[in-house]
Amino acid sequence: QVQLVESGGDLVQPGGSLRLSCAASGTIFSINVMGWYRQAPGKQRELVAAITSDGSTSYGDSVRGRFTISRDNAKNMVYLQVSSLKPADTAVYYCFAAVATCRSCYAKNYWGQGTQVAVSS
Repeated sequence: QVQLVESGGDLVQPGGSLRLSCAASGTIFSINVMGWYRQAPGKQRELVAAITSDGSTSYGDSVRGRFTISRDNAKNMVYLQVSSLKPADTAVYYCFAAVATCRSCYAKNYWGQGTQVAVSS
């Protein structure tokens, strides 16, 4: 019913920047929260950033001040500008969205397949 597709992951040097994008498509009535999690090898998935439909944002402690989340409600897209990258930021970054597929439907979380970000010199 709902698909999320991420793009923008790459191999970058420490201190570099990237812009991750995520597009939601399918049967969408409304999207409340959109955001990003990440998972590094051998570690639990952690929240990177989230943004509500009215633009309120929240960030994980390890990325606050370096990453910026934004969204385009008209296009059902969410973006993550990642800057001052560190090797510790190496992970698969997953997009998520809380989507209601009809006016009276509860929102359900959907996930993308992930995009790899690797930070190495």
